[in-house]
Amino acid sequence: MSNTAVKSMLCRGSANRREFLRVGASALGGLSMADILAARAAAGSSSDRPSDTSLILFWMWGGPSQLETFDPKPNAPSEYRGPFQPIATSVPGIEICELFPRLAKLADRYSLIRSLHHEMASHNDGSIELLTGKTPAVADPTSTAKSDHPDLGMIANRLRPPRPDGLPHYIGIPTQPFMTRPTYLGVSHSAFVTGDPSVATFKPSNLTINAGLNGARLEDRLGLQRQFDRFRRGANANESLEGVEAFHQQAVQLLTSTSVAKAFDLNDEKLEMRDRYGRHLWGQSCLLARRLAEAGAGVVTIDALAPKQGTPLYFSWDDHANAQPGWDLAKGMFWRAEHMDPALATLIEDIHERGLEKKILVVAVGEFGRTPRLSSSNGCIGRDHWPQAQSALISGGDMSMGQVIGATNSKAEFPTERPLLPQDLLATMYRHLGINHHHEFRDFAGRPIPILLHGEPIS
Repeated sequence: MSNTAVKSMLCRGSANRREFLRVGASALGGLSMADILAARAAAGSSSDRPSDTSLILFWMWGGPSQLETFDPKPNAPSEYRGPFQPIATSVPGIEICELFPRLAKLADRYSLIRSLHHEMASHNDGSIELLTGKTPAVADPTSTAKSDHPDLGMIANRLRPPRPDGLPHYIGIPTQPFMTRPTYLGVSHSAFVTGDPSVATFKPSNLTINAGLNGARLEDRLGLQRQFDRFRRGANANESLEGVEAFHQQAVQLLTSTSVAKAFDLNDEKLEMRDRYGRHLWGQSCLLARRLAEAGAGVVTIDALAPKQGTPLYFSWDDHANAQPGWDLAKGMFWRAEHMDPALATLIEDIHERGLEKKILVVAVGEFGRTPRLSSSNGCIGRDHWPQAQSALISGGDMSMGQVIGATNSKAEFPTERPLLPQDLLATMYRHLGINHHHEFRDFAGRPIPILLHGEPIS
């Protein structure tokens, strides 16, 4: 049945639930995903953690400098310490870069990990290491590889029990990290991506808010239908039809749920709160992430690229000297901090004000750090790729805050205290989500693949 027929049926108000589900299945293209809902919760759950917890990953793609964020080294030689000074925080003894004054006032509500390290020096390989916990076979500094294993959001989407309202367990704002793939889990476990929000309204472009089973503008949600069409194209032609009706019901619930529509609708927020987050992509993305996590989404990623008028719409944390004409580390950090500081600080404040600090864990991290020694080109300074030392910020998750975990040497070159791997950070996130990080899946060849080959939650 065509979308026009669906619209006509809805407009005349004649659809009962059984008929709507039948038509919805037809409109979505006859999806066939045998294991879409099968045994998720029992397969990989961890009984010592609640199952309604959520993770917000502020993904700092491009590799943020540890020295210009959370591990400043003011006493290092000038060719290392960079253009900015540290500032004191609300916790005695903890300092961060001066560009983040709002975050500095909240240090008792987050902890800093300063001793993360690994060996992958390319953006894609480093991202795969951080997001999947699987180390690429070859450390290639020019790699543009895609992952052979699913990332943590895909795994949560596979193992978390489906929500009655159809809210996805993996949502990417405005997209999911581009280098990860669901591979042997199946395409149905990719993130629902919101798309770039409108500059004027900051509404997700893939979801027009028009909820209700009798809504007359179902076609306004064709962004969702296109995602389900991806699932259909990725389905195995020989796949069993078992569970198809359940998947159809979940799909149609997502298309028509008032509670899901409400979670996505930023107009439901007070203007003062939207202003606190910042009227820009990062601010409104953080606000949307809080709403979705509060509503019950398992993993929400914010692909933290910063918008700035008069520059390309997005730029990453890739701070090579003179990466583009007139570009350097100081200019990039000023622009990012202008958006990130109010956005991330308000997210942390908002979560605590709502009493959600046990339910929601916030993690801000990229794929690696930057070279401790500065480089220069045509009068611009920068830093290159450096996986040997990087920092992360974590907040909430019912863990102890207001502390620094690990340390690097005086030039931020490598860990000197409590070295930690990306797998340890991932194990911490899985523990919060109630997922057993030792659980095994079967790859395409039938071989058992554990979620993490090594790594334990950070105590």
